[in-house]
Amino acid sequence: MELTISDIELLVVKKPLKTPFKTALQSVKVRESILVRVTDADGIEGYGECVAFSTPWYTEETVAGCHFVLSQVLVPLIMNKTLESPQQADELFTAVKGNRMAKAGIETAIWDLFAKRQGLPLWKFVGGINKPIPAGIVVAADEENMAAQVEAAVANGYRRVKLKINPGSDKDLLKEIVERFPGILFFADANGGFSRETFEELLALDFVGFALIEQPFGEEEWLLHARAKKEMKTPICLDESIRNIDDVQRLIDLEAGDVVVLKMGRLGGWNETMKVVELCRTHDIAMWVGGMIDFGVSKAHNLALASLPDILLPGDFSDSGHFWQEDVVEPEIRVVSGEISLSIEKGIGYHVNF
Repeated sequence: MELTISDIELLVVKKPLKTPFKTALQSVKVRESILVRVTDADGIEGYGECVAFSTPWYTEETVAGCHFVLSQVLVPLIMNKTLESPQQADELFTAVKGNRMAKAGIETAIWDLFAKRQGLPLWKFVGGINKPIPAGIVVAADEENMAAQVEAAVANGYRRVKLKINPGSDKDLLKEIVERFPGILFFADANGGFSRETFEELLALDFVGFALIEQPFGEEEWLLHARAKKEMKTPICLDESIRNIDDVQRLIDLEAGDVVVLKMGRLGGWNETMKVVELCRTHDIAMWVGGMIDFGVSKAHNLALASLPDILLPGDFSDSGHFWQEDVVEPEIRVVSGEISLSIEKGIGYHVNF
């Protein structure tokens, strides 16, 4: 099967969050993103989302920079091209260094387009199974509000809660929260906030009861992550450090982690992500799907990714109403009894308000 790209449109969307999203790196009050619509010669549309932030606090890419790269570089590279597979998009983009989030915006839209051309839900197109996706939420709040937000998340049916941590976190409070909800799986996310100087403070978190600790050190601190894996019982999970399949191989070679977070925006799209999934499967590295304060387009792609049989840990999947008064997809993504049902409609399974 082949298709010809006839049109690519970009739409910048900007919406305020209901509640500020606070991490060790930044407090996000407004989310700006780029929606991408790719149309083939038969008028079939595929949708992707470029998940860069407005400023370079998470990665070096930004919305403004990605919009330039998309409109001036990537769109001209692929416009009017005839593709026999979605993987060819990634091959075309190898002429451009880096800019993985910009690439993922178009590349994921093309995967959606191919799934629709075959009349398949995206999750089935990529080899997933129709299973309920367990919902996980991120509590990124000040410590005085943390317990209340966790209680609200549990009341809303979430089965996994991720808490943001840093070297100054109240470890007794964290332990108290974890013990208060024994049926909930708790992750901790440091966003690289620890260092060699605060290593002992990380070790002190080993008694809290977290199922894993995500990215305790900076993205290039491979040896510190390896030391943490060796000295701690709590599994070490790498997020920002994982930008391509070579980084996963480095994790394996250095024994620098137990778990990998899959983020298609950071990896450059479906093609590289599927390579990472295969390598993790081969080496028994656990995986889960991470969020980027996504709108519904990105989240729909992530749900398809989470349908793969080897991805067992619950990911960052919140209800559309958690962040937004109104999402960009219809119907909005809903959490029911702690789970999200996969759409059986073609492609990502949602109408996009473009």
